[in-house]
Amino acid sequence: MTNVLVCIKRVPDLGGEIRLTPDAMAVDDTSLGSTVSPHEDCAVELAIQTAKDTGGTATVLTLGSSDSVEQLRNALALGCTAAVLVEADGAAYGPADVAAAIADVVRAHEAAGTTYDLVLLGNDASDTGDFQVGIRLAYLLDRPVVAGVSTLSVEGDRVTARGGSPDGGTEVFDVALPAVLTVMEGGVEPRYPSIPGRMKAKKIAIEEVAPTRQPAGAGRVRLTLPEAQPSQVTVLGEGPDAAGAVVDLLEKLGVTR
Repeated sequence: MTNVLVCIKRVPDLGGEIRLTPDAMAVDDTSLGSTVSPHEDCAVELAIQTAKDTGGTATVLTLGSSDSVEQLRNALALGCTAAVLVEADGAAYGPADVAAAIADVVRAHEAAGTTYDLVLLGNDASDTGDFQVGIRLAYLLDRPVVAGVSTLSVEGDRVTARGGSPDGGTEVFDVALPAVLTVMEGGVEPRYPSIPGRMKAKKIAIEEVAPTRQPAGAGRVRLTLPEAQPSQVTVLGEGPDAAGAVVDLLEKLGVTR
């Protein structure tokens, strides 16, 4: 039986035009919806699969405002069995603060009799891209950590984690539980919540936790947006005269009959 804690973050839906706040410290979400990062979608899926395969539980946690309950309910609708909201101003929390808050919850639950064999997080959040929380959390909990995991499997008291390597191959790690893993998108296909799942999620009580310490902040100087790349169009010709150029282009692209 493997009990999994999966950590998510409410972030702006970056499908539209991205702007920064006037102080350039965050993404301006005024005209954007809210979601979770694609990495975390996959982390939730892996948590649910692992809990189901081992007869364990999958608990979802987030740090943020009460609005973040929307994302917790969505994870519950997918198959998580419990949820925890650390209610705080997420903008005031840096990666070290978030890791400390999660560690406090893990320790408090452990003292109350609930232990987590596996803690999953997204490799990074899509709004700030800090890449730090999972590593810092593992250090605070004194647990092994593997970053950039695509898939995982648990056998007894060990987890096998697989992820991509810089040379294009696959790296495989065999790690003792309890452990912390950060997840990259692409290894699994996230599921969509069903109507029965959403109805069931509404009935699950969400545990609300107050932070136990004051945040130090991110120490971030500012975010920057890369310059938009200009689009380029090549006109191959007009009418029948363009046929030869089209054939040449298809051959260049390797398209064959």
